[in-house]
Amino acid sequence: MSRFFFHIITGPHDPTRAALGLLVARTALEAGHDVDLFFAGDGVANLRAATLDAAVGIGTGSMREHVTALAAGGARFYASGQSSKAREVTGAGLEGVSIAFSPPGVVVELALAADRVLTY
Repeated sequence: MSRFFFHIITGPHDPTRAALGLLVARTALEAGHDVDLFFAGDGVANLRAATLDAAVGIGTGSMREHVTALAAGGARFYASGQSSKAREVTGAGLEGVSIAFSPPGVVVELALAADRVLTY
């Protein structure tokens, strides 16, 4: 199977696009692929519990349901430490989701290790 890297940069202002990235990541995971997700820029705001609970994309589903399924399936979550700090995102309220707050070099490492890279 392949390793997929999803770079989520779309924030809550476009829940359809952000949820689409999570839906495709979930689909890859359910097909047996390894999945890494890195949230950066406005995308880190999707990692607020209230945002996940409220955000539903048009035809792309519930962000909370996708994140829960991804975490339960073993997907690895990373978030930009700088973007998270600037937006006061701590990962609080995301039981079962382990987020590694990381520097930009991790994006490079994940992209190099992946067979496929997708950005949403």
